[in-house]
Amino acid sequence: QVQLVESGGGLVQPGGSLRLSCAVSGRIFSINDMGWYRQAPGKERELVAVITRYSSTNYADSVKGRFTISRDNAKNTVYLQMNSLKPEDAAVYYCNANIRSDHSYAAMDYWGKGTVVTVSS
Repeated sequence: QVQLVESGGGLVQPGGSLRLSCAVSGRIFSINDMGWYRQAPGKERELVAVITRYSSTNYADSVKGRFTISRDNAKNTVYLQMNSLKPEDAAVYYCNANIRSDHSYAAMDYWGKGTVVTVSS
């Protein structure tokens, strides 16, 4: 089975920084796009940032210039560096990856269980 495990969430003051990590494990043949989504209370889940297998990136307008997504293909890990955090960035952050497992010919999306980011003074 394939598993995604996020880490790095926590409480930070406005203006502070956090770095989220998401490690993929299991029977993996290949990993395509990897991304971060977030869901605040009472709101829909939204895309934060995505990175392709070849490290092309795309960001939500609300985080451009503050967040940076990166990946280490050797470690099957994606990161989200979050700087200049604002209270409106508080949410549960979910890792997503499009993965072809080693027992399938088709890739599918997998999700982590989420990590909580709280931005408050």
